[in-house]
Amino acid sequence: MRLFATAALATVLTAPALAGPDAFHPGSLIPEFGNVAAVDTTVDVPETLRLSFDTATEAEPGELHRTLTSAARFLNMHAEAGVDPANINLAVVVHGRAVRDVANADVYGAAHDGAENANEALIAALVAQGVRIYVCGQSAAYYDVGTGDLQPGVDMALSAMTAHAMLQAEGYAINPF
Repeated sequence: MRLFATAALATVLTAPALAGPDAFHPGSLIPEFGNVAAVDTTVDVPETLRLSFDTATEAEPGELHRTLTSAARFLNMHAEAGVDPANINLAVVVHGRAVRDVANADVYGAAHDGAENANEALIAALVAQGVRIYVCGQSAAYYDVGTGDLQPGVDMALSAMTAHAMLQAEGYAINPF
């Protein structure tokens, strides 16, 4: 038993250490959001990417939306990996309660006891990088969010299903988280 414990300890002590959270740093495209880590990959990174994210989960009041942050990280990590930003095509389809996370301050604040929408700058940065953000019109109608209530650059689609069908017809793969 002692020999096994000694061998196990020796293995742990000689194993390479992982960098952990300290390995993450701001990306070059959206440095304020979506930190990334350099990775020594064994799989080639495609030269062109078309991806849509799907989200219905609302962020906690005053917090950044996880899927919007993931979109920023996707842009940053692929640019760092050498993909030309012009060849990174992203879209985010927002439905359910999450529609309020891409709404203006009045709608957001009314739904969250006056809290400020932490996503405003993130949305503006994504839109500036060409990310297409679509809101499900059916969810928006349910939550009383009108087209004029959306953050600049966010578009109202008939439905999330319609937006995904349109994006898939344009060659976008879906990342459903």
